[in-house]
Amino acid sequence: MKHVSILSLYDATLTSIDSSHQLFNRVNDFMRYQGKPSFYEVEIVGVSKSVEFGNGLYTIRADKTIGEVKKTDVIVIPLLCGDFVKAIAKNDAYTEWILSQYRNGAEIVCLCVGSFYLASTGLLDDGKCAVHWAATNEFKAMFPAVKVIDDSIITDEKGIYTCGGGYTYLNLLLYILEKHLGKEISILASKMFEIDIERKSQNPFIIFMGQKRHGDELVLESQEYIENNPGMVFSVDEVCGRFSVGRRTFERRFKKSTGNSVAEYIQRVKVEFAKKHLEAGKKTVNEIIYETGYNDINAFRKVFRKFTDLSPIDYRKKYAG
Repeated sequence: MKHVSILSLYDATLTSIDSSHQLFNRVNDFMRYQGKPSFYEVEIVGVSKSVEFGNGLYTIRADKTIGEVKKTDVIVIPLLCGDFVKAIAKNDAYTEWILSQYRNGAEIVCLCVGSFYLASTGLLDDGKCAVHWAATNEFKAMFPAVKVIDDSIITDEKGIYTCGGGYTYLNLLLYILEKHLGKEISILASKMFEIDIERKSQNPFIIFMGQKRHGDELVLESQEYIENNPGMVFSVDEVCGRFSVGRRTFERRFKKSTGNSVAEYIQRVKVEFAKKHLEAGKKTVNEIIYETGYNDINAFRKVFRKFTDLSPIDYRKKYAG
């Protein structure tokens, strides 16, 4: 039997704690229905026996304090909300216990932006982490030693699991169930809780927001120029010429500041422009593509799919009002 410690972190969301508690316990029910023993012992664990959530709207009573749990097999770090810097400081009392348990063989299952707290422990340094697309820039600025993964919703590395994007933590929990008990149980949990087991990427949901908290005024001006002219056809050399800077120097500064090459940034801006018009549903797909400055419809479709995992037509079907 595996012992699961679901942490009642300060500023965590009640839903992520409750969902984890329900899923692991329901799997025990599934096992008993099959005439098998329970697989998980699930407890809510805190620095104290009672923690308030939602500005005092809810209170969670922990089963045990971290001082009472000498050995655990799985640590669930719930999704956090609010100011991440303040949340990290509030939860500092958990850090040594988590590090000790991890060194003693515990797996760490981190739900969405609970990764801000996990990264503060140093356990993600030089490792990979999936982060909600809206928090990616802030995360990269706070934890430059961590490699952010944006082409998958789940990372699995050295007994540490992370996920990106709101309720994708449900997919991560299914992934953990499969690791522990096999595909059959994971599929059963997916069906019982009606969780889309095929969800693999955040790309269809991402709203591109360029990183602008970097302090390079030249790069910032060029970003604004590109964003204000999504329909313009311009090359990287033309952007460099407008700002009177050599291409090699500009490319290096731009990539360092934004995390994107200039060409990729231009593409992402055009894709975001197209997405908004596809959602509005007033123009044909081809009209929208031409308005982005692309004359080659197939070339744009490839670029669009690269960043969204969908064709423009499929995107419209999914999101048009």
